[in-house]
Amino acid sequence: MSSFNQYQVLLGVVESEKAADYSHKHKIFSFRVNQTADKQKIVYAVETLFKVKVERVNILNIRGKKKRFGNKWGSRKAWKKAYVRLEPGFDLNFSKEF
Repeated sequence: MSSFNQYQVLLGVVESEKAADYSHKHKIFSFRVNQTADKQKIVYAVETLFKVKVERVNILNIRGKKKRFGNKWGSRKAWKKAYVRLEPGFDLNFSKEF
């Protein structure tokens, strides 16, 4: 599994009220991931980048919203979100420096 770059799998952290609530109560963190990423690649990327153990991963495909751009209708890009639950005893803190 070392043939891909972990930074290409994890594109960013999803910051919302729901994501903050899940992270504090249940140790579930939300990530924006690459469209081609599967669960094994996400687990490997999170474990190697943050030095934690992952218990489970759930993946959602978010459809792009239909929006109006001037006189024309278009849509935003679709993207993929991953909910990553950590094993007990592990935690991610994005506020401290690495």
